Amino acid sequence: MSALPPLLHCRQLSLTRGGRLILDGLELTLHGGSLTALLGPNGAGKSSLLKCLTGELDHEGETRLFGRKRQEWDGTELAHRVGVLPQSSSLSFPFLCEEVVAMGRLPHSEPGSRRDEIVRAAMAHAGVEHLANRLYPGLSGGERQRVQFARVLAQIWQAPDADAPPRLLLLDEPTSALDLKYQHQLLTLARALTSRNTAVLVVLHDLNLAARYADRLLMLERGRLMADGPPARVLTPELVTRLYDYPAQVIPHPETGLPMVV
Repeated sequence: MSALPPLLHCRQLSLTRGGRLILDGLELTLHGGSLTALLGPNGAGKSSLLKCLTGELDHEGETRLFGRKRQEWDGTELAHRVGVLPQSSSLSFPFLCEEVVAMGRLPHSEPGSRRDEIVRAAMAHAGVEHLANRLYPGLSGGERQRVQFARVLAQIWQAPDADAPPRLLLLDEPTSALDLKYQHQLLTLARALTSRNTAVLVVLHDLNLAARYADRLLMLERGRLMADGPPARVLTPELVTRLYDYPAQVIPHPETGLPMVV
């Protein structure tokens, strides 16, 4: 357990919608320097949990961000430090991709030249600089997702030499529309961000991607936390078989030694 204060801490987080209990008294703590994957079968409450953390859904319990209750934060101030990538975007206006990424800088006050510099850097890191002058609605689903990831990077961008405050990055199924190459590219970059006092929480369906890139796995079932720990401890054949109703085998990856579900 890190000696530093947590960047996110939830106590007794519960969510009820339509008379149905979606999340049941969850306790969650995230520290900087780690990538945590949130796993579980469909309907387990993964996306609902992220929406509670972002304030999109009202819920019971307490959520603290960077040591303060979420409701005590000014929205603009919080936007400097918390980036959120939803499952999909409904943006349909004919914006250029570079304009979409520039939306990530709206919470910031800075010269236009500095904004443009950050936008270019974020697009380069996300591998979408070649899409800068393409119209966003004409992109494929995977291209849109990568442009949106660049927007989030631009939003929480910090200069490499800055004495920057901690950040939180919440990603909801960011690899769902991506082919294999870009799945690995996105998660590699997300993991690299953790080296600068950033906590990343990512919802994933691919257990093997989670095992490869996450320091910690959280396994949900029907709104309850069923397992919490490193991949080697969480990805057991018994747990995977029970939660996913699939006769799973877990073997060491031949190159990394990490658990691999087959």
